[in-house]
Amino acid sequence: MATSNPSTLALMLVVGIMILFGGRNQVFADCEGDVQNLIAKCKSFVLKPGPKVKPSEDCCAVVKKVDVPCVCKYVTPPIELIVSMEKVVYVARTCGVQVPPGMKCGSYTVPPMA
Repeated sequence: MATSNPSTLALMLVVGIMILFGGRNQVFADCEGDVQNLIAKCKSFVLKPGPKVKPSEDCCAVVKKVDVPCVCKYVTPPIELIVSMEKVVYVARTCGVQVPPGMKCGSYTVPPMA
């Protein structure tokens, strides 16, 4: 479904973010780090549309404090409709976080480092 209507795109993004972070209380309870700040600082770097973009220093500062493998356990198919797991791994690795090859983040299997 392709659309260029800005209102529709904005609505889809809001609904997607609500789906994406609807279960965040469980993530907050189980995973180390500031998951809410991770969402605020990094969401623009991991959403599906667009190319991979080097994350900001603010995003990296938060990523380094979050248990990425723990957060990956909570990735569901609705999240994967909105968030690129490939970009998630790219952001984490670009920020210097070890993401081991073969680890699962949702249905995505982390490839070896290039």
